[in-house]
Amino acid sequence: MPLGPLRPSPLVEQATEYLREQITGGAWPVGTKLPGETTLAADLGVGRSTVREALRALAGAGLVQARQGAGVFVIAAEPEEDWATRLRRAAVTDVYEVRISIEVEAARLAARRRTEGDLVGLARALAGRRAAANAGDAEFVDADIALHAAVVAAAHNPVLSALFTEFVPTLRKGLIDMLELLGLRSGDPNHGDEGHAALVDAVVRGDGEAAGRVLREELEQTLARLTSL
Repeated sequence: MPLGPLRPSPLVEQATEYLREQITGGAWPVGTKLPGETTLAADLGVGRSTVREALRALAGAGLVQARQGAGVFVIAAEPEEDWATRLRRAAVTDVYEVRISIEVEAARLAARRRTEGDLVGLARALAGRRAAANAGDAEFVDADIALHAAVVAAAHNPVLSALFTEFVPTLRKGLIDMLELLGLRSGDPNHGDEGHAALVDAVVRGDGEAAGRVLREELEQTLARLTSL
C-alpha cells in the first residue's frame, strides 16, 4: 500500500493508522525494519515528532519495537488486546475457573478482615438477593453479584476487587443465560439461598476455611452447569 500525504488534523492519529495498515495489511511483515523517521515523515508529509508519537502508539499496541542502534522493527501482525477486550471475548467457563480461585481466597480473607461496616453490607446484600427472588432473572443475577462483590470488598484487597469488577460483565451475561436456559428458578425463585446464607454466616463468624469451602462448592456447581450448556 503506497503512502501518501495526510490531511491536516489529527496528524498523530492519522499517521498511526497509516502505519498500522502497512503492518496489519502485510506490507511490512513481522521482522521488517521500518523506514527511518525522516523517510516516514517525508512520505506522510508530517514532522518527525508526529512520526515518533505514531511509532510510540504502535509500540504500545505491541506491533513494533525499537532496538537500540538498529531501528524500529515489526514484532507482531495484529495489535495486542487489552485485558477488558480479552475478557469480553473469553468463554464464560474460562472466566469462571479464574473466578473460583479469586473469590475463594477473597472469602477466606474476608472472614479475617471484615469490619462492622462490612457485616452491615453483607447482611444488606443477602437481604437484597432474597428480595430479588420476586424479580426477573436479570435482577436476581445483579443481586447475586452484589452479594459476591460485598464478600470480595470485605477482603480489603484492592487488586482482588479490581479483578472481580473486570469479570462482572462476562459473568452477568453467562449467569442470566444459564438461568433462562436451565430454568433453575422455576421451582425455586431464590435458587442458592442456603449456600449464600452459609457463606455470609462463615464470614461473620470469622471462619475463613468454612467461607472458602462453602463458596468453592457453590461456584463449582455453577461452573458444572455452565459447562453443560
